[in-house]
Amino acid sequence: MVIETGVWIVLLGATVTAVATGLGALPFLFVRDIGDWWLGVFNAAAGGLMLAASHSLIAEGSMLSTGRTLIGILVGLALILGANTFISRGDDHDVAELAGADARKALLILGIMTAHSFAEGVGVGVSYGGGDELGAFITAAIAVHNIPEGLAISLVLVPRGTPLWKAAGWSIFTSLPQPLMAVPAFLFVLVFEPFLPIGFGLAAGAMIWMVFAELIPDALEDVPGPTAGAAVTLAFAALFAFQHFVLHV
Repeated sequence: MVIETGVWIVLLGATVTAVATGLGALPFLFVRDIGDWWLGVFNAAAGGLMLAASHSLIAEGSMLSTGRTLIGILVGLALILGANTFISRGDDHDVAELAGADARKALLILGIMTAHSFAEGVGVGVSYGGGDELGAFITAAIAVHNIPEGLAISLVLVPRGTPLWKAAGWSIFTSLPQPLMAVPAFLFVLVFEPFLPIGFGLAAGAMIWMVFAELIPDALEDVPGPTAGAAVTLAFAALFAFQHFVLHV
């Protein structure tokens, strides 16, 4: 009975973290017309948020195992290169009401964020293995952390024509692995814990590639380099400050 109660608590907590990702789309309730200049700024800002998230993932992974984190980064790079090659073979994709090159970008960022969520789900489950208080703290931190990740997804989807509610839905979808992975990770802590740094590194490697191969080049098509650089830096600094001064991670 104790195990069953623990499982339900873990599942509820991980579900909350997933739903929180959808809140990242809310700022677009107040933004109606998005011109080319803002599209460039949003692409750069999404890049800054993803770089900050990558920095955090690598730092967390390195505290557990630097070697396995590095392996994860290289695996993430290999996987995203393979995925990009596969997706680029045809432009007949239709994702989040987007088509062609925009749909390809949507597929890549949604895939990266979904892979990232597997590691976060394991993190939630493993943390509850250390006690309810630790689990609740980590769950709350990941839930709040997921909001700017949802914003990064929406910054790519909404300016390209995806409706707000669908952007929020896709954001939540990318976090569904969190409740799916949290329960088995909680039940089998010793089995899952060694794979955490690999998962963190994998997500970071894929994100870093996405920033420099897709988001920054797109931003530079619409805004000057200094503007794009400022947007990247400010977004990075904002998420870094949020993680350290609000979440204390």
